Amino acid sequence: MGRVRATNQDDFGAGDDIFVLADGMGGHRGGEVASAEAVAGVLSSFDDRTRAGLARAVDRANQAVFGRAAGDVDLFGMGTTLCALALVRGEGVDALAVANVGDSRVYRYGDGRLTQISDDHSLVADLVRAGDLTEEEAARHPQRNILTRALGIEPALSVDTWELPALAGDRYLLCSDGLFNELSDDRIAGLLEGDNNPELTAAALVRAAVDAGGHDNVTALVVDVDVAPSAEGPWQRPEVKVEQPSNGGTRSTRQRVGSLRQPFQSMRTRLAGKRR
Repeated sequence: MGRVRATNQDDFGAGDDIFVLADGMGGHRGGEVASAEAVAGVLSSFDDRTRAGLARAVDRANQAVFGRAAGDVDLFGMGTTLCALALVRGEGVDALAVANVGDSRVYRYGDGRLTQISDDHSLVADLVRAGDLTEEEAARHPQRNILTRALGIEPALSVDTWELPALAGDRYLLCSDGLFNELSDDRIAGLLEGDNNPELTAAALVRAAVDAGGHDNVTALVVDVDVAPSAEGPWQRPEVKVEQPSNGGTRSTRQRVGSLRQPFQSMRTRLAGKRR
């Protein structure tokens, strides 16, 4: 819990070599339900241990959140960000797959350097990538919390994915925006550095973000790569691959929510403002 909000709509979970984090949005209890539904959906449906399989698990979670919202007026309009890290089989060797939708983040800390793996799906991030805003301007922008992509808003979902080598000594951080909106990259890197175990490191990150202001709820997952090959050369961030595993739900689901399509579209800006 941060110091401002009355409820905590973050959620996270871990399974067999998979780690998931979500940050919900929506009035009443919608955000809390959306994030929990999304995390559970990914964990339960990650059966194909590949990067594409991780994207399909996120897609199934989106269908679950979207369908749940369509069937309950109290949950109408709920949505959630989601990021995930999983051990997968890639080209004959073990690798790490990252998936992301929204503005929760995945970082790698290795070789003494912090690198953001995921790309934010937000209005200001799009403006920064287009060269219309600087990073400093984006950090102060009044619309910095408006999302351009989230689970539960539409039946069809694009999922950003990356595949990375699993390298001994690397440390990964999954976090909600309540962390990086309060702490600089240098501060995050400093807390990830050292020999503290992942649990103590995650607790230190959350505590530091709350102490720095706690304007939002804060969730952090820290994952260490213990047994893996060592790097053979300079590490480079891989290119993103955008997956759209399906075109949405079944025919019956589309008919059920068809009358809600226009309200979902007209509400997207308000929903994406993450009013939790």
